Amino acid sequence: MKPLKPIPDWEEHEKPTLPGSASMPWHPPHRRAAYAAVAVLVAITGGLGNALLSANLPWIQGQMGLQPGEANWLAAAYVMVNVTANLLVFKFRQEYGIRLFAELGLGIYAALAVLHLAVGGLATTLLVRAASGFAGAACTTLGTLYMLQALPRRYVGNLLVVGMSLSQLAVPLAWLVSPGLLDHGQWHNLYLFEAGLALCAFAAVVILKLPPGIQIKVFEPLDFVTFTILAPALAMLVIVLSQGYLHWWFDTPWLGALLAAATVLVLAAFLIEHYRRNPLLQIRWLMGPTMLRFIAGAFLIRFLTNEQSYGMVTMMRTLGMGPEQMAPLFAVILLGVLVGIAAGALTFGPKALIPQLLASIILLGSAAFLDQHRTSLDRPMDFALSQFLAAVGSGMFMGPLMLMGIRQAMARGLDHIVSFVVVLSLTQTFGGLAGSALLGSYQLHREHVYSSQLASQLDPADAVVAQRLQALQHGYARVITDPAQRQAQAAAALAQAARREANVRAFNDVFALSGWLAIGFLGWLLLEVLFRNPTVRKAMRPAMAAMLQTKRPT
Repeated sequence: MKPLKPIPDWEEHEKPTLPGSASMPWHPPHRRAAYAAVAVLVAITGGLGNALLSANLPWIQGQMGLQPGEANWLAAAYVMVNVTANLLVFKFRQEYGIRLFAELGLGIYAALAVLHLAVGGLATTLLVRAASGFAGAACTTLGTLYMLQALPRRYVGNLLVVGMSLSQLAVPLAWLVSPGLLDHGQWHNLYLFEAGLALCAFAAVVILKLPPGIQIKVFEPLDFVTFTILAPALAMLVIVLSQGYLHWWFDTPWLGALLAAATVLVLAAFLIEHYRRNPLLQIRWLMGPTMLRFIAGAFLIRFLTNEQSYGMVTMMRTLGMGPEQMAPLFAVILLGVLVGIAAGALTFGPKALIPQLLASIILLGSAAFLDQHRTSLDRPMDFALSQFLAAVGSGMFMGPLMLMGIRQAMARGLDHIVSFVVVLSLTQTFGGLAGSALLGSYQLHREHVYSSQLASQLDPADAVVAQRLQALQHGYARVITDPAQRQAQAAAALAQAARREANVRAFNDVFALSGWLAIGFLGWLLLEVLFRNPTVRKAMRPAMAAMLQTKRPT
């Protein structure tokens, strides 16, 4: 396509890989180090605000006087904007340039974060979270583009893995810094830190600009029609997945209405794209067997990471652990993510794709099986080994996923890159949301089953139960003088202990389910590798021909 601006006289090794990417001129070592530092700052900024919210959501909910449903909207607002922004982010860079893209994304986010410090409340908090979602979509790309400038072009594949994975550092960092931020203030300290980080990142991209790229005309009117239809559909799906667990799936009619409306809108957008001459999304390619397998695999591996992000974290919260108690464990997780990113980057290459994916699945499955026999006496550091393995697996899988998708897209043409970028974003976003929603629902179901079983065994006539009740009453004797109240309080404490044990058993079932899903996924991937091996397929042809011959009617 015809460039919108004159193309500089680049040498071959300096040319940008794609329109919308930065060129890669020679840089002195100090500037390369600066690009790497800005990449880390920008990538972490995009995800740290939402990670701080997630790590401290129960505390923020109490400070702001919010109901659980209202507090959950804060996390949903981030995801709703983040997932829809990725529909147009790539084309925006191609047409309007990287620099405008960087300054707009971080500038809007920084301005709203500062505004929220002066005007606190649920409405402005939702706006900041939405802006954070847009900034997150921008920052993931910016972190990658800045990281690509840190080393010569021959290392572009390794740097691509590092840049795409940097945003995973936001979650463990949020848990590490939260105790210090909350020691001397209310929730405002979290937003003060977030605003300061956003301003620093904005200043960094303004001062140290990316080298120019190629700008081409890519937007068409129908792009905005598709976006207008698909954006609310994706937002509705996010609402259903984030609110379904709280309101329960079959007891809330408006969840079903949203799901039906989202389905209609998605089908309408797909029909428009299917018959377009220059579609935003390559529906025929995405609906092919190769891409469907890629989508399923990318979704499943992201689903498996919820053993850590939902299972371990929620179990520890149920047992009364907060950011202060969890900080040492997340230091271990941070180390694991760094090890995973380093392993993925250092072994990056076409031959390492399948081994890296297999290693990620094995590590995530091993972590789940190590955690399936937890008790209420376990504390955060008891999870150190399993969560280190899960963190290594989480940090390793993004590289092979990205390379597999890019190779398939580039084989079809540059116009398929947008579709790949959107699909990768959707699988990672909805894999995380669906994992939390489905595992949370399964945990709640199992908790009710175990609670019923334990409650049926709490017979006061039983000698062991009576002894436990007597011990509890004795503990309340110094603060409660009325025998009837002591007895009622002891019975309530025993029921609470039974529910706690039921919750722990239910989380063990969640860990076991995650482990078995990993085994199933691993088996599927191994079969894919086996049957797509040319040697194996050649050896199987005589057997397949013989089977077909025997099935023919005589």
